[in-house]
Amino acid sequence: MIQQNLITKLPPEPHEAMINRFGKEGAFIPGDDKNNPWVPFGDSAAIKHLAFDVRSNSVANILWVKGGGRIGTHKHRGVVSAVTLEGSWGYYEYDWISRPGDFVYELPGTAHTLYSDDPNGMKALFWINGAIEFFDDEAKYDFTADVFWFIDHYVKHCEANGLEINKDMFI
Repeated sequence: MIQQNLITKLPPEPHEAMINRFGKEGAFIPGDDKNNPWVPFGDSAAIKHLAFDVRSNSVANILWVKGGGRIGTHKHRGVVSAVTLEGSWGYYEYDWISRPGDFVYELPGTAHTLYSDDPNGMKALFWINGAIEFFDDEAKYDFTADVFWFIDHYVKHCEANGLEINKDMFI
């Protein structure tokens, strides 16, 4: 049971006035599908957006790839980390499979093709820093996904479906 109104006494904060004047509190982003929709991403995937940080060109989201699906080959221009929540997934270019609780990090310059052949698909929490360049099946450049691409992806879906845009996602 969580205790309400439990206040911990902290030592004096030397910058309390500036924190109160200019600081920003964190936010709660609901994970339910009504308040935070799955936004389609290609034929076999969807993204649940969680945070957009334009200051650092980074985003947080949950990627859901349905069983038998894949995400096109892409190259990272920043560090990406992921924790698998459900199912399993891997990259065709590597010999490991990520399962619930596994942690994956990807470094700038790496390129790979994400897939899930798990009958239930996969869901993983991603924190993406920097841009991702996507390529088609002939290795030709397709598009770049950066923080503004992810914002556009989320906002256009909300506007097209009459959904409220959660401004707490914008850091």
